[in-house]
Amino acid sequence: MYNFDEIIPRRGTNSYKWDSSEADVLPMWVADMDFRTAPPVIEALQRRVAHGIFGYTRVPDAYYEAVINWFARRHGWKIEKDWILYTSGVVPAISAVIKALTEPGDQVVVQTPVYNCFFSSIRNNGCEIVSSPLRYEGQTYHIDFEDLEKKAANSKAKILLLCNPHNPAGRVWTREELLRVGDICLRHGLTILTDEIHCELVYPGHHYVPFASLSEELRHQTVACVSPSKSFNIAGLQIASIIADDEAVRRKIDKAININEVCDVNPFGVIATIAAYNEGEPWLLELLEYLKGNYNCMSAYCQTHLPDFPIAKLEGTYLVWMDCRKLRRTSEELEEDLLKTEHLWLNAGTMYGADGEGFMRWNIACPRQVMLRGLEMFKHYATR
Repeated sequence: MYNFDEIIPRRGTNSYKWDSSEADVLPMWVADMDFRTAPPVIEALQRRVAHGIFGYTRVPDAYYEAVINWFARRHGWKIEKDWILYTSGVVPAISAVIKALTEPGDQVVVQTPVYNCFFSSIRNNGCEIVSSPLRYEGQTYHIDFEDLEKKAANSKAKILLLCNPHNPAGRVWTREELLRVGDICLRHGLTILTDEIHCELVYPGHHYVPFASLSEELRHQTVACVSPSKSFNIAGLQIASIIADDEAVRRKIDKAININEVCDVNPFGVIATIAAYNEGEPWLLELLEYLKGNYNCMSAYCQTHLPDFPIAKLEGTYLVWMDCRKLRRTSEELEEDLLKTEHLWLNAGTMYGADGEGFMRWNIACPRQVMLRGLEMFKHYATR
């Protein structure tokens, strides 16, 4: 029903992904998709544009109802309206929560390699980044629970900043894994701050479990950050929800949101969220089939043409993690060289922490023929 093979030119639209490089560069880096969003979202935005007045907006009950109904229907997570705070994006949300729940000098634990903005959000609030590296085995990542326990036991550790589904590892943590993480955090008094922005981008055989849905005890100790921005390709509309059931915690977060001046959202983000959650599910389901097809195609290509460059198993997200250690180049050198010689832009693994050395991140949320062109460019570089 939806044509994800359509190539939609994005250059000249002030696209951060496409207009940050020369015209002959193929960008497969920034995590946005080269697909139009769901038609109901476009139609809702067009109706709003036709009104022609774009003043300050209030967030209506329909926004809260859309969020609540979506997570109840798709994930069995019962959220109450009072638990929801809105803000301008998941990164501002994470930063505000860290500001609200820590003091300068406190520690925030992350599981590396992990989304690069985690590092800046922690540093910008005067906190110390503590890495609990994931273990890479059998082309997938596992949590090192012994190391996590050790890091959480430090009296300065106040927050575990968890990414689920995990960017860039492509893991969708299982219920059993999350319960073990939760047990560690409960015993050592850490708040679990979860970035669940990729929660809808999960493939068959895997199941996203909202951390706050694991138990009542863990719900009280969890602050979740969600948004339709990745799943529906509306990141530029800048909208996210922070979900916390503890009233005292919410008051602190609300204060931090206002201190950081991210308390206002634009009308298009609100409208797009309502339309996506209320009417966008059929489009999302077809998107997931297409993205899974892209991954399967890439996996087959690498097995045939790039056997020395295995890719991690992809359980969720549209971000593929490639092992490039065979080239014996640093990730930063490889990013620079691919851009210079092949005009292919990938993300260096070290963007996501030192544990990403030797790896590269691919964004495969594009028409299949575009992805295959990128793979051909990489093959030309790697096998010359």
